Amino acid sequence: MKKISALIVCLVCCCTATSQRTYTLEQLKDSALHHNIAIRHAQHSIEAAIEQRKEAFTKYFPNVSAMGLRFSASKHLAKMSFKPVDMLPKSVEPFMAALSEMLPANTLSVLTDPISFAMIKNATIGSLRAVQPVFAGGLIINGNKLAKVGEDVSRLQLQLSENEVEKATEQYFWQLASLQEKMKTLDVVDTLLSDIHKDVDVAVRAGVIMRNDLLRVQLRQNDIESQRLKVQNNISIVRLMLTQYCGLPDTSFVITYQTDAPSVLLSHQDHEQALLETAEYQLLNKQVEAADLQKKIAVGQNLPTVAVGAAYNYHNLMEYDRSYGMVFATVSVPISDWWGGSHNIKRRKIEYLQAQEQLADNAELLKIRMQKAWNNVEEAYKQLLLAQRSIEQAQENLRLHRDYYRAGISRMSDLLEAQLLYQQSLDKHTDAFANYHNKLLEYRHSTGQRDGED
Repeated sequence: MKKISALIVCLVCCCTATSQRTYTLEQLKDSALHHNIAIRHAQHSIEAAIEQRKEAFTKYFPNVSAMGLRFSASKHLAKMSFKPVDMLPKSVEPFMAALSEMLPANTLSVLTDPISFAMIKNATIGSLRAVQPVFAGGLIINGNKLAKVGEDVSRLQLQLSENEVEKATEQYFWQLASLQEKMKTLDVVDTLLSDIHKDVDVAVRAGVIMRNDLLRVQLRQNDIESQRLKVQNNISIVRLMLTQYCGLPDTSFVITYQTDAPSVLLSHQDHEQALLETAEYQLLNKQVEAADLQKKIAVGQNLPTVAVGAAYNYHNLMEYDRSYGMVFATVSVPISDWWGGSHNIKRRKIEYLQAQEQLADNAELLKIRMQKAWNNVEEAYKQLLLAQRSIEQAQENLRLHRDYYRAGISRMSDLLEAQLLYQQSLDKHTDAFANYHNKLLEYRHSTGQRDGED
C-alpha cells in the first residue's frame, strides 16, 4: 500500500513538473506585446490616423452634391388680376370711345372686365453639382501633410508604448530572477547551517562545548526560515504580476537566464547619432513639423479660394418640364476674416518658435540622459565584478572560520558572522546582477536601441 501511495505521489510530481512551461525573457516580452492593453490602444490610434489621412486625401477630388425638392403649397405662389383695357396706351382712348358706340356692351366687356390667373402651386426642382477646387490657399495640401504627420506620431507613440511594455516586463523578469537566486542562497545557507548544527550537536553531546553554541545556530536557522517565507511571498506576488502583464495561462512557469557576469562591457554608442534614432526625439521633430503646417494653414485660411464646377438642373415651375446644364467658376475672398486671421497667424508663428525651442532643449536633455544611463551601466558592471570577487573572499573566510572552530581556536559567534558575510555576499551579487541588467535596459531605451542590438 505504501509503495502504491509513493508511486502516485511520484506521478503527480512528474505531471506537475512537465506541466510547467519555460519562458525566456524574449518570449515574455513577445507575449506582453501581444496581450498588453496599452499596445492595443496604440494600434487602434494608428488605424484611426490612417483613416484620417485617407479622409484628407479625398479633398483633392471634386465635391459632388445633389439636391431635390418637391413641394405643394396651400396657395399659388404667383397670382395676378388685371383689366385688358388698362394695358392699352392712353393714345387709343378716342378709338375706344368710338368702339363703345359701335359695338354691343357684352362685346366690350371682354376688354373692360378683370382677368385673374394663378400659377406655381406644385413643383419639382432638382440639381446635381460638382465643384473642383483650383486654389485653396494650400489648405488641402497642408491638411494632407498634417494628417500624414498625425499618422507618423501615432506610430512613434506605439513604439514608445512597446518600449514601456518591454521595460516593465524585463524589470519584472529580473526581479523574479533576483528573488529566485536569493531563494537558492537561502538553500545553500540552510544546508551550511545544517552541517554546522550537526557538528555542534556532536560536540555538545561530547561535552566539548556548551549548549549555548547550539542555541545560536538554531536561532540563525530560524532567521533563515523567516527570510525564506518573505522571499516566497514576494516570488508569488511577482509571478502574479508577470502572469497578468504577459497574459500567461497561470503562475506555474519557469524562467531561464544566465547568472554569469559578462566578460566585456556593452559597447558605448555615439550619442549624437543615437539621438536621431530615439522615438522621443522623432516625436519632437514631428511637433515642429506639425506647428509649421498649422502656421501655413492659418495663412491659407486668409487667402482667396478659387473653384470651378458644372451643374445639371431640372424644374417644372411653370408646369412644363425644363432642364439645363451650366458651368461656373467661383472666387471667395475672406475679407472680414482678415481681422482675426492676422492674430491667428501670429499665434501660430509663436507656437512654431516654441516647438523649435523645445526640440533644441529636450535634445540636450536626451543626450544627458544617455550619458547618465551609460555611467550607471559602467558603475553597475564594476559593482557586479566586485560582488563576484566578494563571494570568493567570503567563501574562503567562512571555510577558515569553520576550520578554526573545529580546531577550538574560534568562537561560534565568529563562525556565524562569517556565515552571515557569505550570505550577504551572495545576496549582493544577486542584487548587482539584476541591477546591471536593469541599467543595460535603461541605456538601450535611452539610445533608441531595439532588443538584440548592442
